[in-house]
Amino acid sequence: MSIPALLLHPYQWLLNSLRVPSRRLHSILHSGRHPAPRAPRAALWKPSGHHCTKWMLLSGGRRNALCIQATLRDHTEGLSDKEQRFVDKLYTGLVSGQRACLAEAITLVESTHSRKKELAQVLLQRVLVHRREQERLNQGKPLTFRVGLSGPPGAGKSTFIEYFGKMLTDRGHRLSVLAVDPSSCTSGGSLLGDKTRMIELSRDMNAYIRPSPTSGTLGGVTRTTNEAILLCEGGGYDVILIETVGGDELQGIKRGIIEMADLVAITKSDGDLVVPARRIQAEYVSALKLLRRRSGVWRPKVIRISARSGEGVSEMWDTMREFQRVMLASGELSTKRQQQQKVWMWNLIQENILQHFKTHPSIQEQIPLMERKVLSGALSPGLAADLLLKAFRSKH
Repeated sequence: MSIPALLLHPYQWLLNSLRVPSRRLHSILHSGRHPAPRAPRAALWKPSGHHCTKWMLLSGGRRNALCIQATLRDHTEGLSDKEQRFVDKLYTGLVSGQRACLAEAITLVESTHSRKKELAQVLLQRVLVHRREQERLNQGKPLTFRVGLSGPPGAGKSTFIEYFGKMLTDRGHRLSVLAVDPSSCTSGGSLLGDKTRMIELSRDMNAYIRPSPTSGTLGGVTRTTNEAILLCEGGGYDVILIETVGGDELQGIKRGIIEMADLVAITKSDGDLVVPARRIQAEYVSALKLLRRRSGVWRPKVIRISARSGEGVSEMWDTMREFQRVMLASGELSTKRQQQQKVWMWNLIQENILQHFKTHPSIQEQIPLMERKVLSGALSPGLAADLLLKAFRSKH
């Protein structure tokens, strides 16, 4: 479940809204050795349609269970014994709550190595089946709450998360923070180092903080954000916070950004900043009234909070839970989650097709030439794209 939550600093505007697949709250914050040679491996992914076709006469529940079992079997048939033990170790450690296995599993899904990506999908499928079984035992209700946070630098996102996170763990929750950081152009690693900005929370055994480099990915979340969320949920964390990349203070006035928020929070509402915080709160209340409602049962709210004094933070959590309750009861949250999963699937398809195109031997040599001709004005971007696509199609 998710509610976009928007955190705003009294002197800064809303930056960026997070699009996190699945149920969620959007919160926008303003203010080495090689293995020995072995026989060729079979492909991990095999068609499994014949399994399900053969079971169409079975009852719905039994048929679904058998299809899932067949899918898992097909996904693991191509694994070597060493790979199977590796995946088993990660899965067992993950679902038993071992933080080291969670960290290693997220590293695996973030890998761009082709074989590791295949292993990651085998692990993810097992975790997905485990989570669905847990939800079934919970009468079909989600066991986790996903919260997306975004806002400009200086809005106090990390300060808020530390205070908010400690409050949740003190109440018995297990919290995972996925902090999507800008990446170093050289190493591709995260720059901000969220663990250094959330010292107390990083020491909490009921909290897990994981910075994820964007590695050039646009849109606030990374290629593997959804997979990391799934792994955290499989590890038993019931609240998942996703802190997205920050930006400039002008983003808050852009209609497309503010429309994504389910909750707007004005941060640092204390001391001399209380008056400007109230003014900004009133401005956002007025602005939200002019926007077309995205939900038939929920209207975005604007609140003021202070992570320094704690004022409003508990009330913010109550508002989030109210959002969760209302959206679950209406069925809107489940529908949004399904649509987001489909969008995420197509995003991954597009990304992989583009990567395949750019690395194809018949195209790789021509790309620099076409880029130079476009830069010099000798070819239009459209014509250059057409020529590259024709060369690609001729090889398939």
